[in-house]
This record gives sequence, C-alpha cells and structure tokens, in this order.
Amino acid sequence: MAPAAFRVAEREQNTSDTWTLSLEPVSGEPPVVAPGQFMMVYAFGIGEVPISVSGPPVVLTVREVGAVSGAICASEPGAVLGLRGPFGSSWPVAEAAGGDVVVVAGGIGLAPLRPVVLRTLAKRDSYGEVSVLYGGRTPADLLYTSQLEEWRAAATVSVTVDTAGGDWGGPVGFVAKLVQRASLRPERVTAFVCGPEIMMRTTIDALLDRGVAPERVFVSMERHMDCGVGLCGHCQLGPTLICRDGPVYAYPEIAPWMEVREL
Repeated sequence: MAPAAFRVAEREQNTSDTWTLSLEPVSGEPPVVAPGQFMMVYAFGIGEVPISVSGPPVVLTVREVGAVSGAICASEPGAVLGLRGPFGSSWPVAEAAGGDVVVVAGGIGLAPLRPVVLRTLAKRDSYGEVSVLYGGRTPADLLYTSQLEEWRAAATVSVTVDTAGGDWGGPVGFVAKLVQRASLRPERVTAFVCGPEIMMRTTIDALLDRGVAPERVFVSMERHMDCGVGLCGHCQLGPTLICRDGPVYAYPEIAPWMEVREL
C-alpha cells in the first residue's frame, strides 16, 4: 500500500491534453510489469490515480482530466511521483504466439496496448500477421504518430478518425469499420481491444461477425479504480472487481456486464 518514489526522467507531449512520462526508481530496480497491468500513481499532496503502463520499464501515457492527472502531466524531469504496483491481469501476448495478432484501440486506449505491439514486434518471428487498427476523434488526438509509422515496417497499421479537416488523407469513421475491412484469418486471430466502452462493444461485434472466436478476444476494462487491491469497491462491475480480477478479461468473462447500460 505504500508508494515507492520514482523520478521523472523524460516528459513528452503527445496531444493538447496528453503527455508520456518515462520514470525511474529513486532507489532499487524498476518493477517487472506485464503488458496490460497498471500502477497506482500518486502526485504528492494531491491524490492517486490508476494508470496503465504503456512501455518498459515504467512509461506512463496520461491524459489530463482532473487535478491528479493534471499534476502528473505537469511533472517535469526531476520531479518525484509515488507508484504502487504493478496490479492486475495482463494481455496474453505469449499465448498468442503462433497465430495472428489484431490490436484494436480507440483514443488513449492505445496506451495500454502499446506494450502488446512492442512485445509482438520484438519477437516478430513468433507471430503470424500483426495488425494495429487505431481510431481517434481527430488527427490531433492521435497518440504515438511517429511510432505508428515505424510499426508499418513489420505490421499492418490502419488509422481512422471520427472527424477530419482537409489535410487528412486517411479513413474517416469509427474504428469498427477498420475491423470490417481488414484482411483477417479469423481462425488464427487473437484480438486485443481497449478504448471507450461503446467503441469496444462495436469492435467486438465486428470481430465476432468476422468469425473470430469470443474466447480469443481480450478487453481492458479500466474504470473507477481507486485502491488497486479490491478493497474500496469503486471498480465493481457486476460480480467482478476490475482492479483485482482485471483489468484484462477474455470477452466471455465480461460480456454479460458490458451489455447492461449504466452498470
């Protein structure tokens, strides 16, 4: 429960309200974090929020949505933050070896999925086709734009936006449309999905319509996590506590609760 001190080593602005911080422990070794796990990040004197780790050893991509996340985003190199964790379940990247990998992300949902892409491309010979399907509200809201281009060397990368100006030459529409158009071998696919819940529901429907088996679809359900250890109950979704049992679930485990509005 006690946070360890981590110093901000690098800080990069991704969009108008999103920053990526690279952290290193003030003492000792960095934690070993599996793709998909999260840390509880404490801005001293302000508060604590859960943030998925978006790269090794401890890279955090944070959107400014309140006082705590705003303080984290404003942390310059040399500033110290408190971290607890890692917590939660992880993406089954190793189990997907030998087949095709499809990563589908909406908005900042690409941050929890970035370790999946990095791990898969680092062991490229262990996987078949690798596809990254990513959607944002506008071109200005897209994360990791230079890295998306780098990934094209070893993966199929498709990017869409909800709305765009005249200088955007890519697809316009929801990310589920990219799933509908993608070249997939459904019997070989393991799909990893993260984004707003409405985006995940439509994306999962598109994957199932394409013939991907439900048990081969995995989602991250981060929401309302407060303590990280399943005590406070803020993250309860039906019978599951997301910080304890998730945030990564096989779709059949969470499907009944994704269908209940306002739950």
